[in-house]
Amino acid sequence: MIVSYVGYIKKSLRIHVEPNKITQVDIPLAPSSYELQTIEKVGQRVAESNATDISLQRITVKELEDLPKGVETDVFRSLQYLPGVQSTGDVSARYYVRGGSADQNLVLLNGVTLYNPFHALGLFSAIDPEVINSIEFYKGGYSAEFGDRISSVLKINTKDGNKNNFAAKASSSFLTGKLLLEGPLPAGSFMITGRKSYSNDILKKFLNEQTVPADFYDMSFKANFSSPNLIKGAKVTFHGFFSGDKVSNGDPFKEDFEWKNNLFGFNWFQISDSPLFLELGLSFSDFKGEVIPNFSNVKPKLNKVEDVTFKTDFTYVYDSKDEFSVGVHVKDIETKLFLENSKGAVSNVGTHGTLLSFYAKYKFLRYENLGIDIGSRINLTGLSGAGDNTGGFEPRLSFTYRIIPEIAIKGAWGIYSQELSTVTDEDEVITIFEPWLINPFYLKPTQSRHYILGVQMQPYNFLQFNVEGYYKDIFSLPLLNDNKAFSTDNDFVAGKGESYGIEFMVRLTADPVRFTASYTNAYSYKEIDNWVYYPRYDVRHSANISLEYNWGWGVSSSLVWIYSSGLPFTQLSGFYDKYFIDDIYFDGNFYHNQIPISILDDKNLGRLPDYHRLDFNISKKFDFTFFRGSIDFSIINVYDRKNLFYFDKNTGERVNMLPFLPTATVKLEI
Repeated sequence: MIVSYVGYIKKSLRIHVEPNKITQVDIPLAPSSYELQTIEKVGQRVAESNATDISLQRITVKELEDLPKGVETDVFRSLQYLPGVQSTGDVSARYYVRGGSADQNLVLLNGVTLYNPFHALGLFSAIDPEVINSIEFYKGGYSAEFGDRISSVLKINTKDGNKNNFAAKASSSFLTGKLLLEGPLPAGSFMITGRKSYSNDILKKFLNEQTVPADFYDMSFKANFSSPNLIKGAKVTFHGFFSGDKVSNGDPFKEDFEWKNNLFGFNWFQISDSPLFLELGLSFSDFKGEVIPNFSNVKPKLNKVEDVTFKTDFTYVYDSKDEFSVGVHVKDIETKLFLENSKGAVSNVGTHGTLLSFYAKYKFLRYENLGIDIGSRINLTGLSGAGDNTGGFEPRLSFTYRIIPEIAIKGAWGIYSQELSTVTDEDEVITIFEPWLINPFYLKPTQSRHYILGVQMQPYNFLQFNVEGYYKDIFSLPLLNDNKAFSTDNDFVAGKGESYGIEFMVRLTADPVRFTASYTNAYSYKEIDNWVYYPRYDVRHSANISLEYNWGWGVSSSLVWIYSSGLPFTQLSGFYDKYFIDDIYFDGNFYHNQIPISILDDKNLGRLPDYHRLDFNISKKFDFTFFRGSIDFSIINVYDRKNLFYFDKNTGERVNMLPFLPTATVKLEI
C-alpha cells in the first residue's frame, strides 16, 4: 500500500489481510519540507449510486458559512433555504417541513433529543455552528432507526477535537462572543466551546425597534477515546450541552421568561471482525421553561421535560454489501405542565411514561443500480400508558433504481408515530417557547403516512436536477381545545392533517461558481371537529436562488434571493364596544367605561402580500505566522423590501419584517 497526501511525505508499507477479518492499520504521515495551507475535510459521507437517500440533505459547515448571516451563522435559519422547508417570518428560526408543525421535527445532537434548541425568543438556534462536524436533514421517508417524530429528522454530530495539537478559536458578532478550545488526550481528544450574548441592540431590528432584555448562553463539550491497546476496534465518547435564556424586563407590570436545556450522553461504538458494528448509547436530556407573569395580565406557564434514553444498535455487513440492522431503544420521559387559558381555566398536568421500541431493517445493496431499505419499527409500550394506545407497527420502505448512470428514480413510504407534542397557540405572532406534553391518555398517538416519489438526473458531474413529489396525512393530531371553559374539560381534542406538494431543484457546481435554484408548490390543511383550515405556515409558492463565487486569495461571496407567496392570517371584520360598570351608584355617564373588542373572520382565510428579499455575504480569510482568522460581512434585505409581518389589532400599526440589515463577524484561531 502506498499512502500519500498533499504536504506530507509518501509512505509505502506491506499489509496482510486475512479472510473474514477486519484489519485496522493507523498510518501517521510526517509533514514534508514544503507544506501547503491545511485543507480540512470532515464528516461527509460519500453517496453510493444506489443509496436510498430520497429527501435527505447533507449540509457541510462550509455551506453554512458561505450563506448570508442574519447576525451570525445559524443552522436552523439555513434550513429555510431548502425546498420543502418553510418559516413564518424573519423573526423566528422555527422551521416547518412539508406541512408539518415545528414540534413534529426531531433534533438530534450526537444522537440525543434536544427539546428546545432556540435562543432569544426563538430568533436563533442554540447550537453553535463552530462545533458541528456533519449535518444530515431528512425531510421525510426516513428509515426505521428513527422514531418519536412524524415530520423530519435533523441529525447533528459535533467535532471530536484536534488529536495532534492544542488550539483555540474566538469570534465575535454584533450579538455574541464565543470561544472554542480543543486538543489531544491520552488515546483521544477533547473539545469545549461556549457562547454568550453581550448586546441586545441588534435584536431591535427583528422586533420592530422594541428593546428586549434577552440574555442567553450555550456551552458544549466532547471527549473521545480510542486505543487498540485497551479495547481493539472501540471508540468511547462523552458529550454534553447546556443552554439558558432569560428575558428580564425589570418592570413588575411586565412578564419575564426563562428556559434551560441540559444534555449529557455516553456512546460506545465497537467494530468486530465479523464485520459486526455495535453502538451503545445512554443519555439524559431535560428542558425547563417558565413564563413569570409578575403583575401583568399574562397567564403563567411552567413546563418541564426529563428524558432518559438507552439505545443499542447492531449492524452486520455481508460480503455482498447488503446490511442487516436491529436495535432496541428505551425512552423514559416525564413531563409537567401548568398553564391557564384566557377564560381562567387552569390545567396542571404531570405525566410519566416509558417507550420501548424495537426496529429491524435490511438494506439490499448488492447491485450498483438498485438499492432497497425495508424494515419496521415496533413500539411495544406507549408513553401515555393507555393500554392499546401505542403506535404499534411502523413499516417503512425506500428505494433507488438507477435506470442509466445519469438518471435515478427514488421513492419512500412509511408510517410514523409521535406521543409528545407542544401546546401551540397559532394566533401568537411571536412564540416565546412551546411547552411539551405527553399526549393525554384519551387520545391515540399521533400517526402519519409518508408517500414520496422523485427523479434525480445528473447529466454531468457538475450539474444535477431533482424533482420530488410528496403526500402526507396525519391522524389523531392533538390540538388545543379553545372551547375549554371548566377545569374538567379536556385540554386537547383530536384533529387531522394533510399536506402535499412538489419540489424542484437544480444545482451547478463548477469551480469557482456554485449555483442553486429551487421551487416548491405545496398545500397543507388541518381539520378539527369537521372544520378545515389552513395552518399558519401554509405557503403555496416558494423559491430560492443562490449564487456563490470563490474569488481566490481567501475571498468568497454569495447572493441569495428568497420568495414566498403570502402566509395565511385571520382577518378582522369589525369591533364592538364592551361596557364595564365599576360602580352602579356612580351618577356619572358610565358609558364612557368601554373597551373595543375585535370581531374576527374565519381562521386564516386571509393572505398576506408576497414576501421576497435579497441577501449578500462576502468573507475574507487571512493567515499570519501565529494565528489565522476570517472576517464576514453580510447584508440582509439588500433592496430594503417592506415585507409585512402583521398589523397590530389594537392600534392598526403596520409591523414589517427585517429591514436593510448589515452585520459582521470576526473570527480568530491560534
